[in-house]
Amino acid sequence: MKIENTKAQMRKGVLEYCILLVLNGKPLYASDIIQSLKEAKMIVVEGTLYPLLTRLKNAGLLAYRWEESTQGPPRKYYELTETGQTFLIELEGSWGELVSAVAKIRENKA
Repeated sequence: MKIENTKAQMRKGVLEYCILLVLNGKPLYASDIIQSLKEAKMIVVEGTLYPLLTRLKNAGLLAYRWEESTQGPPRKYYELTETGQTFLIELEGSWGELVSAVAKIRENKA
């Protein structure tokens, strides 16, 4: 088993949560989302991001709007819907429980 495969699977498991966190409180263009994720070491490429954004939009968690750009074609900005904000709150609770559970297991094995 290769560590890189496991690390990639762990990142994939939390990527949707991270996208919602990045969009919490501010609409962003896809390249801004990618930049935020890269800065946090959650490496993602457009080919990974766009299907996730579409899935989150189809689930009613995201909406988007077009905005004219001074540098090229109009840009699509994504933002959380009310449903997305509620979902994010629920995910934050689940994330806290998961982190706590893993910490407890780590403490017992140390």
